[in-house]
Amino acid sequence: MERDDDEMVTEIQLNDTKIGITQYEEIEDKGRTQISVTFYVTSDDYHDVTTLLYKGTFDVIVPERHLEFRGTIQTYSTSITNLYEKGQIGEYKLTLKEVGK
Repeated sequence: MERDDDEMVTEIQLNDTKIGITQYEEIEDKGRTQISVTFYVTSDDYHDVTTLLYKGTFDVIVPERHLEFRGTIQTYSTSITNLYEKGQIGEYKLTLKEVGK
């Protein structure tokens, strides 16, 4: 079931890291929350973000939805593969699904 107020979400938190997002979608799948987000990563933040995402499972907080769950990556993609070059910005797409409910 899709929510109508998804466009109001501008930030998520994965563990202790806050991430500003540009798109948000939330559904319930078999009783578990699933969110899909889009956000931008600069070359300056690339290392920290990829190191975080390699963990695969996170404490997920969506402050504007008063939503918290333990989530694992379902899909992940980026528009650019080499953000080590200074001044680059990549668009990341990430889907997280609630685990252990």
